[in-house]
Amino acid sequence: MSDGLTIGIIGAGGFAAFAAKAFLRIDGVRIKAVTDVDSSSALRMADEVNAHVYPEYSQMLEDTAIDLIYIATPPYLHYAQSKQALLAGKHVICEKPAALKTNEAEELAAFARANRLLYTVNLMQRYNPLYAAVRTIIDERWLGDFVHGFFDNYASDEKLVPSHWFWDREKSGGIFIEHGVHFFDMFSGWFGPGRLVHSMEIAREGTDIEVVDRVQAIVLYNNSPVNFYHGFNQPKVLDRQELRLQFDRGDITLYEWVPVKIRMHGLFTKEQFAQISSLFPAAHIEVHGTGEERHVKGKFRDIHYDALMTITSGDIADKMERYDQLVTSMLTDQWAWIKDTSHIRVIDETNAVESVRIAEEASLHAFRY
Repeated sequence: MSDGLTIGIIGAGGFAAFAAKAFLRIDGVRIKAVTDVDSSSALRMADEVNAHVYPEYSQMLEDTAIDLIYIATPPYLHYAQSKQALLAGKHVICEKPAALKTNEAEELAAFARANRLLYTVNLMQRYNPLYAAVRTIIDERWLGDFVHGFFDNYASDEKLVPSHWFWDREKSGGIFIEHGVHFFDMFSGWFGPGRLVHSMEIAREGTDIEVVDRVQAIVLYNNSPVNFYHGFNQPKVLDRQELRLQFDRGDITLYEWVPVKIRMHGLFTKEQFAQISSLFPAAHIEVHGTGEERHVKGKFRDIHYDALMTITSGDIADKMERYDQLVTSMLTDQWAWIKDTSHIRVIDETNAVESVRIAEEASLHAFRY
């Protein structure tokens, strides 16, 4: 491989076009070829990124100038297409999920490791500076013990017409697998592997085809429950997401599915406040009373603090810029490993497997209504 990174893209939909532009912001990255079952989509993207169009995926895999295959097709194709690329000796970055079944994801990960090939799924949330900041707050125990969490995803179905593959479980895997993997991965990164307690799926009434548009799961992380809810049933203008982590000294709330805004509310000592302020230098701070050191009780223990504070940082308007940054950071990190396999990546093939594991379990064991 030369000093640059040459990419072939399979799947020329909207997100692939977005990702391609983010990839090209990295010096040395070149997109050589695009392929898609819809030739007009492939031609349009190829024109935008100055790439060649291959009518067939097999032709792309035969191109020895291509180092890495980026897969942005519907989920039911991910396993077979990733396997074909790995067998051809290509590095692979695939959109989520890795596959519709955990054993398929495990097979891909094992083959890539054995053959010193890069294989990962674009679980880009871990590249978010807010994700890292929350990880620091948890690890340093600035808000004490984690006791409960939730992720509420009130998503739009405005572009998901009845014939869209999203509603077809055989093609998408269902909402837990198609979409939930991002958030199962975030929580496992903060707290370690989760253990499913309960899950459900609710079908929309009054439709000619089965449309499961709401799912919910409860997963234990370190013996503390987290509720995951995903609903795809409203106009785009109402689309919103909220993630909250509750601790015994306060809480953290993140806004948007790619978090760009954070709110912390809790009991802080002067030292903790100084540390958190260094993480969020431009934050808005509201202090609810000051004075002598205070003593309260929770969980039968004494809690010492100097002030009850609300700290807010970030702007929802920055969502798309942040999204772009995450995709760019992801590829930069993965390319660093291709150049030097001693590089420790933020995400690797283990994330691909673990995120599908809990998602598949939630889907298989869901009570259906």
